[in-house]
This record gives sequence, C-alpha cells and structure tokens, in this order.
Amino acid sequence: MKKQWVVRIVGGAIACGVAAGLGGHERVWAAGLPEPATRPVDFARDIQPLLAENCYRCHGAERAEADLRWDVRESALKGSDHGPVIIPGRSAESRMIHLVAGLEPAKVMPKKGERLSPQQVGLLRAWIDQGAPWPDALAGGTSNRTDHWAFRAPVRPSVPQVPGVRHPIDAFVRARLQAEGLSPAPEADRPTLIRRLKLDLLGLPPTLAEIDEYLSDPAPDAYEKLVERFLASPHYGERWGRHWLDVARYADSNGYEKDAYRSIWPYRDYVINAFNRDLPFDQFTVEQLAGDLLPRPTLEQRVATGFLRNSMLNQEGGIEPEQFRIDAMIDRLDAIGKGWLGLTLACAQCHNHKYDPISMRDYYGVF
Repeated sequence: MKKQWVVRIVGGAIACGVAAGLGGHERVWAAGLPEPATRPVDFARDIQPLLAENCYRCHGAERAEADLRWDVRESALKGSDHGPVIIPGRSAESRMIHLVAGLEPAKVMPKKGERLSPQQVGLLRAWIDQGAPWPDALAGGTSNRTDHWAFRAPVRPSVPQVPGVRHPIDAFVRARLQAEGLSPAPEADRPTLIRRLKLDLLGLPPTLAEIDEYLSDPAPDAYEKLVERFLASPHYGERWGRHWLDVARYADSNGYEKDAYRSIWPYRDYVINAFNRDLPFDQFTVEQLAGDLLPRPTLEQRVATGFLRNSMLNQEGGIEPEQFRIDAMIDRLDAIGKGWLGLTLACAQCHNHKYDPISMRDYYGVF
C-alpha cells in the first residue's frame, strides 16, 4: 500500500495527515484537526444552533447548494451531490469536518462570515464521533414523506359525550363552549332557521310560501325534512358546484388579449349534476382526469375531462403555439396539485420544492 505524507498550511497552523489509496478512494487521517469535545454533545443545545448560524444561508430552506440541506436530517445524512458529508462515528473522515477545519483551502466552509473556532469544530467532531444523533422531533423539513399533512388519510375523531346534544357537530361545539366556560346562544326561531338554511345550502332566500309551510309543520322532524327538501333541489349543485368550478379555473372565455368566448358550459353542467346526484368523489376524480380513457366512456365522462381544458388560450397573432401549449400543461399540473393533492407543485418546475416533498423529477414525471 503506497502512502504519502500530506502537509498543509491552514491559517498559520499545520494540518498533517496520511493519504492512502484504498480502491480509488482517499482516506484522510488529519492529526492537525481540533480535538473532539470530550463531553456528551446535545444536538438541540450544541449542534443545531451552530448549523443555523453558519450553514442554513447556503444549505437551508431558501437555498440548497449541491442539493444539501443542513436543516433537514434526511438531506444531511444522505449527503450532497459530491457524496456523503457525514460518516457517523468517524469525524476525521467526514467531509464536513475537512471543510470547516480548512483541510481543503479552496473550499473552506462556511463561505461567508467567520470561520468556525477550534472549539466549534471540536463540538461537530464529538457529535459525529458519538454517532451523529439527530432527534426525530428536530428532523426538520418533510424528511418523512408520509408524515406531511397532505399525505395523511383523514381520521374521524371521537365525538365528545355531551348530555342533551343530538348532533355530533353540536357535541364538538358544546364541549368547547363548556371548556371555555361559555353558554350557547338561545335557539333561533323558525323564520331565522329557514333563512339561514336555504342561504347556506342553495344560496337563495326562502320564499314566503316556504316559510309558511315550515311554520305550519308541527312534526318534531320538521327541520330535518326541510334540510332534505333543500338538498334535493337542483339549485344545490349550482350553489356548491361553483366552489369546484373555482378550483377547476372555469371560465366562459379564453383569456389573454382577445378573451374570445369558449363553449365549455357542458363541463359546468357536468359539475352541477355531479353534486346534485351525489357522485362519489373517487369517480368524480377519475372522470375529470381520465374520463376519455375509461372503457366505453359515456359522452358525460368525456365532457368531464373539460377540467383539463380550462387553461387560458392565447389567440393573439404572431404567438408561438408550442409555448402556450406548454403553458397550458403547466397550468393543468398546478390545478391538479392544488385541487387533488392539497399542495403546490409549481415551485418544483424550477427546483426541488423547498417546503413540500416534491422534487423536479416528480414534477416532470407527472407533467
């Protein structure tokens, strides 16, 4: 085994080591490195503040040079584009220590600000030698993809047990009022209830005939029957379908300079009818994203894919059609991300997402 003594002048001091060829890999024992701290190191107290002050500006949420983030455990332990930066249990061989200690004068870290003191390097060495412990609570970012809120399946909470309360929603409200030492307001009278209900479900005020009918119904379930009657109204889909039409960026014109009329009202009617017939959400999803690919698709299922055609269309003279075709694809992807995934995908068009677990590779794979 051929060995070569390496001597480097580092900030007026001499760093010595032995470089040995091991299957094409270089291993460095740096006798001139600051000694590791001798006490147990606490990540939250000793290491995280050091990283935050010196490393986050280049390797954090705003920037991640060399695809390395020191605010996210998964990224730090994985390493950068140049390979591992931490070898747990072996600080003298860890590239992080080489860079902060100045063993590579052309790449001393941090790039900006004061150099780390020998005591600070010693803390980092001790942390790595002690296995580089990094508590789950301080893992940062979205290192566990399944833990991100947008990927968690909804879980029905247990209903508080409150005497004299019939509806589960009322139980939650009443339990919170009791916890705050508050009492509920008196029950509204019937004219107020029917006005609130119809405005909420249908977006319309009640007629005089509807008010008289409700006031004259002595049945104990008169309110429940009123709810069912309003839910069966075709105006229900008009009232609540408009929220989805906003998600689908629905418009009756093309946008841009000419803003010419587009005949896409059948898609609007599809959404209204889907709400009125209580179409299951999974089927609602499939039909809008791939209704034309279903076996023997109906005309309505083909119309459902109008969701993908709601992007703006530029009809100005002299444009490059391919540019605006790609713009439309980007818009579709953005609408799908916000509408179905509950997160923004647009950031990953140019770089790995800083706050959500979406990479550029993921983005263009969906694209």
